[in-house]
Amino acid sequence: MTARRLRASLKGWGGVGAMAVACALAVVFALLLPLSGSRGDGSTGIGSRGVAEGTQARAEECTDPQDRSLAPSGDESGDTITAIKKRGYLSVGVDQNSYRWGYRNPNHGGSDLEGFDIDLARRIAREILGDEKAIRFHAIPTNQRIPAIQSGQVDMVVRTMTINCERLDQVAFSAPYFKTGQQVLAPRTSPIKGYGKTLAHQRICTAAGSTAYDKLDADKKAGELVSSADISTTVPNQLDCLVRLQLGEVDAVVTDGALAASQAAQDPTVVLKGDTFTTEYYGVAMKLGADDLVRRVNQVLVDYRKSGWRASYDKWLSATLGEDSLSADPPAAKYK
Repeated sequence: MTARRLRASLKGWGGVGAMAVACALAVVFALLLPLSGSRGDGSTGIGSRGVAEGTQARAEECTDPQDRSLAPSGDESGDTITAIKKRGYLSVGVDQNSYRWGYRNPNHGGSDLEGFDIDLARRIAREILGDEKAIRFHAIPTNQRIPAIQSGQVDMVVRTMTINCERLDQVAFSAPYFKTGQQVLAPRTSPIKGYGKTLAHQRICTAAGSTAYDKLDADKKAGELVSSADISTTVPNQLDCLVRLQLGEVDAVVTDGALAASQAAQDPTVVLKGDTFTTEYYGVAMKLGADDLVRRVNQVLVDYRKSGWRASYDKWLSATLGEDSLSADPPAAKYK
């Protein structure tokens, strides 16, 4: 398959100084953005708070979590979608500082978010509400993605969120829209070679509430990660790990390979070390019981895989991930 490769413009992104500016902007917008997209009580007020029987498999019964979503449907008569249409906009939790996924480009004027996840969120709004601008974004830290859904602050989260068995007991997921895996990011000059013995005595940063931390913690307890590896540094947002790495406060970052590649594009002094050591799938997360919305989003994804997904990948991710990576095509969808 021949895909259009786009050269990434890295102007303004390399180095600690640019990261400091990016983080300062993130703080400002983190304060402003949620206020612009929430009601007075901070809730969208849609979706059942109860857990619908059969909506998601419980974690202890779960296998192949990426294949356990509901079959797609174009029906928009359900309670959740009806409430969204009445309100007139979609409320979506996103990232605002993950380069090429959901971020504010300092080289562009204005404050609009852009990236691969933002394209998908706008496509969902367009198909449900007829207007890709009928959407309100909320900047959600990694460890607040599930609480934001459960509290009704947002209708859904489109934020590089991995589908796994534990989360299936807390939120509903769409079918997968992206395939990736955990990978190590470290300075070019580092002796670290990947996920293995060379992590001995190294300080590793992960985002709190991430599958990266869960993997490291589980492997360390099981003796599968060298015991001297220090995994105590966790941060609210993944970009904070890159800043810690640049400042010399940690020796390596573990995150999804797709995010790690984007961070390496921001700072050419860091590189991916070794191969991915897990297989993970991103999904759109929604409230348990909002079956009509889950089915409708899955129908959007059916259409998006046919037209839209490839153009977005080429625009945002091809330059860093390439055309031949495990992420270069949308994952096949299976339903329970």
